[in-house]
Amino acid sequence: MDKLELVKSMIKGYFDDLGNSVFNGFRDDFSFGKMLRSKLIFTIAPDSIYSVKLCAIIELIHFASLMHDDVIDDSTLRRGKISINAKYGNKNAIMLGDILYSKAFYEISTIDQNLSKIIADSVLKLSLGELEDVELSKSFNLDENKYLKMIEYKTAALIEASAECAGILKGDNSDKYKIYGNSLGIAFQIIDDILDISYDDNIIGKNSFNDLKEGKVTLPYMYLYKKMGLEDRKYLTSFFKKELSNADIVWIKKKMQEYNIIQEVKYVVDSYANKAISVLESEDYKLKLILKDMLDRKF
Repeated sequence: MDKLELVKSMIKGYFDDLGNSVFNGFRDDFSFGKMLRSKLIFTIAPDSIYSVKLCAIIELIHFASLMHDDVIDDSTLRRGKISINAKYGNKNAIMLGDILYSKAFYEISTIDQNLSKIIADSVLKLSLGELEDVELSKSFNLDENKYLKMIEYKTAALIEASAECAGILKGDNSDKYKIYGNSLGIAFQIIDDILDISYDDNIIGKNSFNDLKEGKVTLPYMYLYKKMGLEDRKYLTSFFKKELSNADIVWIKKKMQEYNIIQEVKYVVDSYANKAISVLESEDYKLKLILKDMLDRKF
C-alpha cells in the first residue's frame, strides 16, 4: 500500500478509537488535501518504523488547526468542499478540532518525549500565530516584520516541527531539517497569499480575494500600498474587511500588474527558498523537488 494511504488508514483507525457515534457523523467530511507535511516526513525518514504514525499525528493537528482557522475567518470553503463550520456550525467545528488535537497529543506521547516536546511547542506557536493574526486584522497592518513573524508561527511552525522530528527519526539531530522546514513553511504561506489574488475559487479550492475581506493585509497588499499615491492608498484601504465587487477585483489586479507586485513578492519567496536549499546536501535532492513543487503550485 502507498505510504500516504497507510497514513489515511491509520487516521481512520484513530477515528475508530474514539468510539463516538456523534463524531462518526462528521468523519466522512474530513479531506486530506496535499499532505505536504507527510510527504516531507517520508522524504526525510522513509525507513523509520514511526514515520507513518508521525505523519498521522501531524495530519490530525493540521486538520484541527484548519477547522479552528475556518471558524475564526468565517470561511465556507476548504479544499474545494463546504467547510466543517459552514456545514455543521462553529460549535461542532471547535469541538472537533479539540478532539483531534487531544488525540494527536495522546498518540505522540506514546512515541518519544523529545518528539512530544517539539510538536507541542509547534502547536503552541501555531495558536500564538493565530492569536496574532486576529490582532493584526483589527487594522490595515503595514508592518512586514510583524506579518512574517505571524506566519512563521501560524503556518511554518508545524512544517518545521514535521521536518525536525523526521530528522530525529532518521538519526540526524542537527538543525538542518529544522531550518529547511521553517523556510519552506514561510515560503509556502507567501505563495498562498499570492494565489489568493491570482487564481479563482475553482483552482485554489477556497474563496479567492478573501484575505482583504478577512482583514489579512498580506505582502502583496503591503507592497502595493507602499508604491501607490495618496488617493489610490485611500481607495485600497476602503476595501479592508469589505465584500469586493467584480470592479474592485479588476482594479486591484490592474494595480498589482502596474506595479509588478507579484514578481516583487516572489523575490521574497525566492529568498526563503534559497535559505532552505543552502542547508541541504546533494543527497537531499528530493527535498529540493518538494520545494520546487511548492513554489510552482497553482492551488
